[in-house]
Amino acid sequence: IPYFPYSKHIHLFFAQLNFLLKPERRSIGELSPIDFNDESLEQFGVSSLKDLGWEQIMDAYACIMCFRCQEVCPAYNTGNVLSPAALEINKRYLLNTTPSNKITDILEIRLVDNIIDEEAIWACTACGACVDICPVGNEPMQDIIDIRRSLILMENNFPEQWQMAFKGMERTTNPWNIPSTERMEWAKGLQIRTIAENPNPEYLWWVGCAPATDARSQNSTRAFAKILNHAGIDYAILGELESCTGDSARRAGNEYLFYELAVSNIGLFDQIKPQTIITTCPHCLHTIMNEYPAYGGHYQVMHHSQLISELLLNGRLNLSTDAAGDVFTFHDPCYLGRQNEIINEPRLAVQQTGARLIEMQNNGKKSFCCGACGAQIWKEEEHGNKTVNDARFAEIQATNADNLAVGCPFCNLMLRDAAKNANSEINILDIAEIVAAQIED
Repeated sequence: IPYFPYSKHIHLFFAQLNFLLKPERRSIGELSPIDFNDESLEQFGVSSLKDLGWEQIMDAYACIMCFRCQEVCPAYNTGNVLSPAALEINKRYLLNTTPSNKITDILEIRLVDNIIDEEAIWACTACGACVDICPVGNEPMQDIIDIRRSLILMENNFPEQWQMAFKGMERTTNPWNIPSTERMEWAKGLQIRTIAENPNPEYLWWVGCAPATDARSQNSTRAFAKILNHAGIDYAILGELESCTGDSARRAGNEYLFYELAVSNIGLFDQIKPQTIITTCPHCLHTIMNEYPAYGGHYQVMHHSQLISELLLNGRLNLSTDAAGDVFTFHDPCYLGRQNEIINEPRLAVQQTGARLIEMQNNGKKSFCCGACGAQIWKEEEHGNKTVNDARFAEIQATNADNLAVGCPFCNLMLRDAAKNANSEINILDIAEIVAAQIED
């Protein structure tokens, strides 16, 4: 038998095909949709080798076994059993070592426990670091989400702690299980108009579940409202009409729940016809901008840090110089920096207050996950030697900065927990809070 087809050097051929033939994605985190209207579909997600797409098989042969994906994986780096590299290598090994007369049997073998441990499937944060670092364009994160889809949709198998988040999204359209009638509680006493009161605004502010319902996140929400009002921005919010984008459901693998939420939101957007949608959550940004188009929802979307930096550059915010001398470090959210390459704007916003910015070891597109991605925020992590948020917080402490700037409500919550674990008194603030505190009335 010739050596070359069975060696890792076969990547010299398949890596080229990976770059030439793979479908283009708006972001490395954009997931492939499932057509639930296709009545011929009998398998949702991936259970065995035969369920994998051609590009997922090609990944196995494009892999050069450099283990870079493993080296940047937050789950692997905190002692979990997940190795993105092992996933690709095991696929190829199984195919290469199977006699040709047995290949049909091998294609039926369940991937979980034969190619990847079930514990590893649930440990993935879906941060995209493995996809970003791969020199040959492999996408192990896509495989893991597809396997999650099969486990949930075909076997009703998923971590029990996700049940509450799923029920919340089904019954109250948000994972916090907060009734829609309470979604405007954060706005009491503020001059904020809903879409019913201002039906054709320049900006539709998609507040998001955490900023609207979580007590700590509401501080940054009110701060952003202060910025918009001070700058005289023409905006409106959906109020009680707003629901979850479905991001957590999709990353968990509950694709049908995501589909229901996405179709409902797209129907609402198409009625409103927003000019530009602003989000305060990178996960909302990513989902509306990169994943709703697959279902017919095409919208102009921007993160609040982008609008804030634009307002600062255009001189529409009058800031004091009280922050001069403050030292910040900025944590890049995975779905802001790595997934959507929004890196400079949040830094510019911090620096425009006069504060000094110190970079962490892993920053920008190479940022280390806070541990919330991939619906991990709704459950305990799989067993490891430390938690992902604690590992990231150690990098924050290494900068010796007194203040931490964040641009994501999930990151805010996870890193606050890590600060408590480390008995740290570092001041953690959203970009909007930093800027709003310096506004001169």
